[in-house]
Amino acid sequence: MARALLKIKLMPESLDTDLAEIQLKIHDKLKEASNITIEEQEVAFGLKALVVSFAIPEQKGTEEVESVLAKIPGVSSIEIIDYRREFG
Repeated sequence: MARALLKIKLMPESLDTDLAEIQLKIHDKLKEASNITIEEQEVAFGLKALVVSFAIPEQKGTEEVESVLAKIPGVSSIEIIDYRREFG
């Protein structure tokens, strides 16, 4: 079974959004994912985005993952910034 490696950028709704709370929810929502890493990335004027990297079964597709992550409270938008097939 092939796996896909994804990197997704999540933008918070505001500067006051609790990024730690969003990180906890990401781990809760991505149950089938493995190797989850989350990094904070400076955007501008104190605003930080979360860049989430993880692996999922390739047949799962990205639509379900995008939908689940977009519904997390405090998330304004999401963007897939990298998608590739895992070999090995």
